[in-house]
Amino acid sequence: MIDRDRFPVDPWRLVETRYSADDVGVTESVFAVGNGYLGLRGNHPEGRHAHEQGTFVNGFHEIFAIRHAEQAFGLAEQGQALVNAPDAKVMRVYVDDEPLMLETADLREYERVLDLRTGVLTRTVHWTTPSGKEVRIEFERMVSFEEKHLAIMRVTVTVLGADAPVTISCQLLNRQDGEDVYGGTPVVTKKAGFDPRRSDTFHERVLIPQEYWQDELRSVLAYRVAASGMTIAVVADHVVETENEYSVRTLVEPDIAKNVFRVQAKAGVPVTVTKLVSYHTSTGVPARELVDRGRRTLDRIRDEGVAHQFERQAAWCAAFWDRSDVVVEGHDELQQAVRWCLFQLAQAAARADGLGVPAKGVTGSGYSGHYFWDTEIYVLPFLAYTTPRWARNALRMRYLMLPAARKRAGQLSEAGALFPWRTINGEEASAYYAAGTAQYHINADISFALAKYVRATGDEEFLHREGVDIAVETARLWTSLGFWRFGEQGDAESFHIHGVTGPDEYTTVVNDNLFTNVMARFNLRFAARTVREMAHDAPEAYRLMAQRLSFDPAEADAWEAAAEAMHIPYSEGLGIHPQDAVFLEREVWDLENTPESQRPLLLHFHPLVIYRYQVLKQADVVLALFLQGNHFTAAEKLVDFEYYDPLTTGDSTLSAVVQSILAAEVGYRDLALEYFRDSLFVDLGDLHHNASDGVHVASAGGVWTALVCGFGGMRDHYGDLTFDPRLPADWPSLQYTLHWRGTALRVTVTATALTIAAGPGDPVEFSVRGVPHRVAGGETVVVALDGQGPVREGRPRLGEIAEARREDGSLLSASVPDPTSAFPLLETVGEVQADLEDGS
Repeated sequence: MIDRDRFPVDPWRLVETRYSADDVGVTESVFAVGNGYLGLRGNHPEGRHAHEQGTFVNGFHEIFAIRHAEQAFGLAEQGQALVNAPDAKVMRVYVDDEPLMLETADLREYERVLDLRTGVLTRTVHWTTPSGKEVRIEFERMVSFEEKHLAIMRVTVTVLGADAPVTISCQLLNRQDGEDVYGGTPVVTKKAGFDPRRSDTFHERVLIPQEYWQDELRSVLAYRVAASGMTIAVVADHVVETENEYSVRTLVEPDIAKNVFRVQAKAGVPVTVTKLVSYHTSTGVPARELVDRGRRTLDRIRDEGVAHQFERQAAWCAAFWDRSDVVVEGHDELQQAVRWCLFQLAQAAARADGLGVPAKGVTGSGYSGHYFWDTEIYVLPFLAYTTPRWARNALRMRYLMLPAARKRAGQLSEAGALFPWRTINGEEASAYYAAGTAQYHINADISFALAKYVRATGDEEFLHREGVDIAVETARLWTSLGFWRFGEQGDAESFHIHGVTGPDEYTTVVNDNLFTNVMARFNLRFAARTVREMAHDAPEAYRLMAQRLSFDPAEADAWEAAAEAMHIPYSEGLGIHPQDAVFLEREVWDLENTPESQRPLLLHFHPLVIYRYQVLKQADVVLALFLQGNHFTAAEKLVDFEYYDPLTTGDSTLSAVVQSILAAEVGYRDLALEYFRDSLFVDLGDLHHNASDGVHVASAGGVWTALVCGFGGMRDHYGDLTFDPRLPADWPSLQYTLHWRGTALRVTVTATALTIAAGPGDPVEFSVRGVPHRVAGGETVVVALDGQGPVREGRPRLGEIAEARREDGSLLSASVPDPTSAFPLLETVGEVQADLEDGS
């Protein structure tokens, strides 16, 4: 999957040893640096020839009217899209007035490194100029984790063996509205093909200039976003260090600011230019106020010193790895990719600070910078168990969205709150309701993440003050959306939820989607239990909640009753849980005989074609088996997995991690490892051919879950910490850290033992394969293991499904949609002579 000559294995660094323009979009994503608030794509400082010259600030967006081909009441009316912030990455180098251009340069040495221990991107080149001069250029780029609004870029140029004039041109550019390094509109070299996952572009001016000025070596560009009204200010300062003589020239216009340093470089005497950049944004503060904030940021950084910022960054990273690292012994290739994925989670969430975690983090414009359910199901577990503060911040984002979610529920004639499927500002931005708004399960996903966070941390203060509002309002929606079915005697028998879409977007707007019903049941029970415990343990917080939400105690009884009666689909004939009420009535899509040229399906078949078949974009029932595994038996998990795995395309990057976890649990050990590798190299190997649009943050979060919950066997159902490991046969050991209610637990799994070493803190109770244990703070407990669970060879196949029959006795058959397939069927029908009930 990866050219290891160009990208060698290194457990702590992502290294590129040769420049190539062939995959520049992918390398821009995988070498991006960010902190959750600010992100800089891995564009080269020369500032030309990129897939996407991107600088992104979390939540910094424009709005626009959604134009539906056919309008209907309640459809999303206003879209939101991430705005490409002014670009400060450009630091162009000229020697003898010849520019360094990587595409044509004679490079004797090239190395680009993202060091995961220091949080710094570096690039070193040895360039032979057209006149034969040897030049060494070293570049550094960092987005600070400690200073939310700060980015630092530094270039050092040394001419070797000869004197030469050197120019370093540092620029700020408004690329959103079409400026390139020369101040003009860039030429689009090729048009990308259709891909619904890619962000739309704006055709009108987006950033309206508010301020642009320079003061000595400091440059300022500030803007207001045309329709959303958001504001941004970019302030850049420059520090020059050299023993060479130099002069400075500046230029500032509304969309470009230049600080140009002209140096008379002596042989072997370096010149270093450091650019300090501060980004500040707001939903309503005037741009001038943001300029003042940026100036204060840079004044403080200059007083502290640039070197100190790099020291703080390295110390921050060391602390992050101490509480977050996962060690796969003996497999450096996997180790490198694992650490890269975990680092992406830090870059996406560390300084989100009450904002959401976009699907692409701050590494690209894919999915328009929107927040999805990805955060709660795939990213929050990592945050809650390694850095709980980040998880709390992400959950507060949902709490702050409650007013808009209540409004949205009202538009859809429901009570409570309905969180948007995709959003930045809290309003629904999904124009395709069937695979968007209809995914009501996002309500339960958010409540599930809230419960997981509270159980892992014991943070009842957050639950009682803000989290309970989420639990109550989401529960109210389920009792409004669902309905009761009554028996012949008029007594309530079962509770149903119709007209929804589950995680599998290849099956939309169905009745009794199993995942939705199972998760809604959890949501209802969690809300009922929370308010009752508050009434008993925190009466004042309960009183305030009841007053704030107009809560009636009878609501909790209704929630509990609906949960207990929730209909969970089950097929007696096949012995499996159907994905929804009619899923098994559809024909089976023969994935094994679907050519790769027709994958992914969403790019080659109309949705209506896909909707008519049993075929999955991503794990649906299987995800329910993992998240709510305490409600399914081991036997049920096995038969469900064996039925659905051959039907799952994996067209979604969210799928492989879940399939890996369940494959490991039910015994398909080799298959689990195969799925794990698929998820691990989603971006580094560009397995879905869209890594150029940004990192798949949820998949990176899923990698952690696959390691800890899949191979590491950790579960936390009902807030009880349990372990049942499934270590791959050729892994000597797996080590990870969990933070359980304030106590750090370092867990080591080998073929014969599970070891838990506790840091300072309260004792922790846990169980291993049903046997209870307890570890005190500062102590270590070793538990012997008898094997790694059941072992099953190969993988489930479609052929096994084809032998099964539906409830009505009809035989399941698999096929690939083909307009010519009807002709042999007609011939077969012609050969059959039979009387129908009407005599025909």
